Parts: sequence; structure tokens; C-alpha cells
Amino acid sequence: MAAKPVPVKKKAPEAKEQVATPPVNPRGVALKENDIQQRKVLSTAWRARAEYGWDAGIAISRYLAELKNGRLVARKCNVCRRVMVPPRMFCEWCFRPTDEWVVLENTGRVNTYSICYVAWDATRIETPQIPAVIEIDGASPGMGILHLLGETKPDDVHIGMRVEAVWRPAAERQGAITDILYFKPLGRKA
Repeated sequence: MAAKPVPVKKKAPEAKEQVATPPVNPRGVALKENDIQQRKVLSTAWRARAEYGWDAGIAISRYLAELKNGRLVARKCNVCRRVMVPPRMFCEWCFRPTDEWVVLENTGRVNTYSICYVAWDATRIETPQIPAVIEIDGASPGMGILHLLGETKPDDVHIGMRVEAVWRPAAERQGAITDILYFKPLGRKA
């Protein structure tokens, strides 16, 4: 029996080194109004139907609704016994759903504060604002809300100072944290 011839592989020709040619204008060319009018550029015109809905979730929705009613509410976890404000539907300590709603007092203590001579838009202001974290009475220690202090001088503010909420008139409330105008030192008349 005759042996079959083995096919011989031909060597591929060696590739010649190619040099990339730089683009003529690497920065691009600005569009001209005439290019658009002559349809040299693809374009489209349409009106966006940008309608959005925002869902604050179960806990914050109820919290905001209660603010409109002039009440502060929290959620309680029966396992770790915490009362959380702002409310949340799960406990980040126990990793389980919270159990019940709790109505809180309109009073609390200053946990921390700042004296601000700069407004929200970075403009300087003569009369300082005093944002503070207020630990609300009835909530667990360390639980509170950030709000402004009013009816007090910066030198009179101190950590632990007792304060109470000053609410907008009921007809002006909108279901927002700004339904509380500010917190004032406890015992002062608005």
C-alpha cells in the first residue's frame, strides 16, 4: 500500500509594518446651522412627556401626612425596643420589619448644632441660622431630625438644650418637614 502524501503548509507572507495615518482634523468640526438645514446631519425634534411620580414609601409617606396634621410619628421595633424617627419599615439592627406606629412628643433635646453665617445658596447672612439635630422625646436615644432652631441667640444654644416644635398654622401645612417652622427653647411663647 502506497503512503499518502502529507500536505505541505505554505508559509504565510510576512506582514508589512503599517503606519497609521493621523486623522486630518483630530478635534472634529463644529456643526453649522446650514449643515442641519440641508440635512447633512441626522436630527429629530420631539417634545418630551416628562411626567414623574415620586413615591416616598410607606413610612415617610405616613410621616409627612402626620406632619400635615401637626404630629410627629415614629416606628417601633419590638425586638430591639427602638423607636425610630424618621420612621422606617425595617429595623437596621434586627434586619426585620418594624412592628408599630408611635406618636411622639413635639419636644426634644439638641444633640448637636451649628452656627451658620452662610445661607443655602452660599451667600453670607448677618443673622445666623442654627441648624440642629433634635432628639425627639419618645424616640430612642440618638434618633432625631435635622431642623432649625429659632427664638434663641447663638450664645444661648447648648447641647442638651430642651426645645419644642413651632408649627405652621394648620391651614398652611403641606405635609413637609417645613410644616415645623423651627424648634424653640422649651417654655418660650411663639
